[in-house]
Amino acid sequence: MHAVSGTLVPRILSSNNDTLEARLEPTLSARHLSRHFGARHAVQDVSLTLHRGEVLGLLGPNGAGKTTTMQMLTGNLAPTAGEIVVCGVDLLDRPSQAKARIGYLPETPPLYRDFSVDEYLQTAARLHRVPRLRLDEAVIRAKKRCGLIEMGPRLIGTLSKGYQQRVGIAQAIVHDPDVVVLDEPTVGLDPNQIREIRSLIRELAADHSVLLSTRILPEVEAVCDRVQILSQGRVVYADTIAALKQQRGGHALTVSLRNPPTESDLRALPGVNEVSALAAGRFRLYFDPAADPVDALVRAAVDRGWGLRELAPVETSLEEVFVHLTQREDDPPAATETSA
Repeated sequence: MHAVSGTLVPRILSSNNDTLEARLEPTLSARHLSRHFGARHAVQDVSLTLHRGEVLGLLGPNGAGKTTTMQMLTGNLAPTAGEIVVCGVDLLDRPSQAKARIGYLPETPPLYRDFSVDEYLQTAARLHRVPRLRLDEAVIRAKKRCGLIEMGPRLIGTLSKGYQQRVGIAQAIVHDPDVVVLDEPTVGLDPNQIREIRSLIRELAADHSVLLSTRILPEVEAVCDRVQILSQGRVVYADTIAALKQQRGGHALTVSLRNPPTESDLRALPGVNEVSALAAGRFRLYFDPAADPVDALVRAAVDRGWGLRELAPVETSLEEVFVHLTQREDDPPAATETSA
């Protein structure tokens, strides 16, 4: 990815004939989306932008508002407030034209087990109003993209879970949409199937914009260029994966001390933003990369007799940052490490 005027530009571009300006135009833009169910605010003031050639991850715990947001973005649920624009077309004003630019794979794909793969994709193409003369071509193209060329005559019910998911993705792209929206596409798959689907998602980003909703943190790291994290219906983070790991001070040290001081003493060291106790005499120090506290820590350990036994750098894990951003104030703190 490259930064242009503070905006991330996808590193994978769709066509040599596209102008740079067209590539930078968002394929999907949502501003200030909210959805209320009576007195409950399921989604509050959510905004996002998606560009051609990138995968944007929508991440959040159960009940965060991901499904509601996806339903609004795909035109399956009207927002209480806000606007959605797909390739310059207002989804609320011109829903048919906007939805024609979107391909959607819900968490439970709408597969018909008694249909062959070809029959199902032909039906999907008709529902997406692919012209009759282009229907066979569209089905073949979708099968090629999803590795289904040899599966055309097979009944969907006889396929493995991984291949059924490929069929679900194929129906989402059979009409060659600009935006592909995938809701939990690897749930229930074995590790090999997960790797295959993740590779397919990255390939799709070469020609489409991909919005991926997931609860699986390694999936975000594996396939996404950017991520937006929802918690209690609100966006609590929106940036790159690399920047996400810089949260909570950005870097961390694991420290073991024979005569440990209080957490307040450690927190008072220059550059230290936060201290977590891991075990007796063992701590994790989160610090600002611009103010590395190692020298100050070593001096303090010697001068005050703390007895430094271990000092090791630790990169803040995505899981730790995710918990930190989404944990409710009334939730019990998550255990980060136990003593051996």
